[in-house]
Amino acid sequence: MRQAVLTTPGDIEIREIPMPAPLKPNEILLRIHRIGVCGSDIHVFHGKHPFVTKYPVIQGHEYSGEIVQVGSAVTTVRPGMKATARPQVVCGKCAPCLRGQYNVCQNLTVQGFVANGSAQDYFVVTEDRIVAVPDAVSYEQAALIEPAAVGAHSTLRAGPLTGKNVVVAGAGTIGNLIAQFAIARGAKKVLLTTAKSDFRLSVARQCSITETANLSTESFPDAVKRVFGSEGFQVGIEAAGAQGAVTDLIAGVENGGTVIIVGVFEENPVVNMGFLGEHELNVLGSMMYRHEDYEEAVRFIAEGRIQTTPLITSHFPFDQYLDAYHFIEKEGHKSLKVMIDVSDN
Repeated sequence: MRQAVLTTPGDIEIREIPMPAPLKPNEILLRIHRIGVCGSDIHVFHGKHPFVTKYPVIQGHEYSGEIVQVGSAVTTVRPGMKATARPQVVCGKCAPCLRGQYNVCQNLTVQGFVANGSAQDYFVVTEDRIVAVPDAVSYEQAALIEPAAVGAHSTLRAGPLTGKNVVVAGAGTIGNLIAQFAIARGAKKVLLTTAKSDFRLSVARQCSITETANLSTESFPDAVKRVFGSEGFQVGIEAAGAQGAVTDLIAGVENGGTVIIVGVFEENPVVNMGFLGEHELNVLGSMMYRHEDYEEAVRFIAEGRIQTTPLITSHFPFDQYLDAYHFIEKEGHKSLKVMIDVSDN
């Protein structure tokens, strides 16, 4: 079978490798159909992801596939079902795991970054991480369940959003999905900002995110005043991985408000700690998701509460994996989710 190997930063090779070994009792064999390319993947491709220091790397943490075989102890899924799976491999023994916060396991390994990911024709996952997908959900939609789960989890970190105004900084796939979840959770108004791309804001509007701002042509304070008036905003969610976004959200959120950090930063941002303390702000991290976030993402996508089709802007066949990355480098301002078609289905 084929496997895409990120051998060193900037180079991906397609190799032939043997099929996976016979399944253990708790394992499931997926035939991979679609893989989404994430901004974090591009950080790894450039050699600038803060947590990936060793190569080669087998990427692919956003994916969908068909279950083709199950181990003898598997009871929750069966061959022929559509599925995806969480890429988190956790120890189950550390304090965070024991209190149910396995998404911040002290020994966390994430497939596609440190452990091998799904960039191959067939991929083995364990039953505890498998998430079944309804037949009515396409393989393209299913490959977006992983980033949608980021939106599901991060929008819970600030507590109930009902009646609150929310700013999401960063209009990429993650920022878009976070904004959609904020709307779905009852936020009063949601403003999505970018410093780069009108194209991404046009996609946001196709996803019913009506309030947007391009900060290359409008200042952040002006955008906030235009959308929220004197009410301001109570929650800011950083999904850009950019110094300017952190600065704007901390400076602009209501006193006593909350800022959630989701973005991956190539360089550590500077934070005005005096301002943060003086205004008693809550600045919280949000790390990936838990299983219930995946299940909620599946449910919201299946019900049409989260829109995914406008996000998928390009497809590349598996054998052109490297070309997909070069395309993102050149045309990223005019694209959102680039999908790798592993199969023809």
